[in-house]
Amino acid sequence: MADAPAPAYRIETPLDGDEKAMLLGFLDYHRATLRWKCEGLTPEQLASRAVPSSTLSLLGIVRHLAEVERSWFGYLENNRRPGIYYTDAEPDLDFDGAVADPDVVAEAWTTWQAEVDRARDVAQRTPLDSTFTYRTGEVMTHRWTLLHMIEEYARHNGHADLLREAIDGATGE
Repeated sequence: MADAPAPAYRIETPLDGDEKAMLLGFLDYHRATLRWKCEGLTPEQLASRAVPSSTLSLLGIVRHLAEVERSWFGYLENNRRPGIYYTDAEPDLDFDGAVADPDVVAEAWTTWQAEVDRARDVAQRTPLDSTFTYRTGEVMTHRWTLLHMIEEYARHNGHADLLREAIDGATGE
């Protein structure tokens, strides 16, 4: 299968602008890339595992990134909220609970979008030099959070690209 054209909602990254606009633009680009990689797949395809020994799936990545959005932007606004898909007893439930059920898929996308919307709001109103204290006691900035989120999405979009190609041959940047 040839490269699939990028959907209209996936705008290109900004080529200029202030630092915050650039960081937010790159993060939104990667968020849209994940959505694109999962588009048009059945619940079974979204929940299919990379290899038998792994729990990695596209649906697991969506659930994981909802957790990541919630966690990091929660730290940024000093509002730690409980995990969505994990517990102390089941820390990998974001991946382990990604099953081929239409309701699970719909809930994952709704949750991911809600966390992205909340994170966008927090990011927009928070100065880049704002700091927070991480659970380890380290002090971090909003700038660091945005860079980390770009890295997190970029890494998982690489996984998503390989998973999607294995499912139906679709490729694209």
